[in-house]
Amino acid sequence: MWRDIIDNEPYVIENNMAVTALLYKELILATSISSMSTSTHSANHDTSSDSADFSSIDLAKQMQQASMQASQLLKSLSHPDRLLLLCQLTQGEYCVGELEGLVGVGQPSLSQQLGILRKDELVATRREGKQIYYRIASDDALAVLDLLYQRFCAKTE
Repeated sequence: MWRDIIDNEPYVIENNMAVTALLYKELILATSISSMSTSTHSANHDTSSDSADFSSIDLAKQMQQASMQASQLLKSLSHPDRLLLLCQLTQGEYCVGELEGLVGVGQPSLSQQLGILRKDELVATRREGKQIYYRIASDDALAVLDLLYQRFCAKTE
């Protein structure tokens, strides 16, 4: 059953489980593609009988690394206020005052959550006078937000 979910044919077990499986697949694919060029080079020059074992170990390391990256991204997105902020930032660049009014999160919590997103490198900033403007800086986060939008928000429109 999980194989079907991962192959983009999700059975409705629970929306969260299906979405988590799809997100995991997307992040694994993105990370694997970017790291394949370096591993392919070393695998192509290995003519020993252990090359299959080497490749599977290499693949396991890539999957472990991708899993850690996916887990960190999902952890960053797991707080409702951070998710709201990132969803709003998909629409463009905003300063803290604008975000406060748009997402309905109080300034202390807003600043704390923006700090976490900044530390996790999901948002970038620029200063204009006294204002600091925030924008999304992660293509992976944008891809996941797009998938979440399609699964949860587009249905309500």
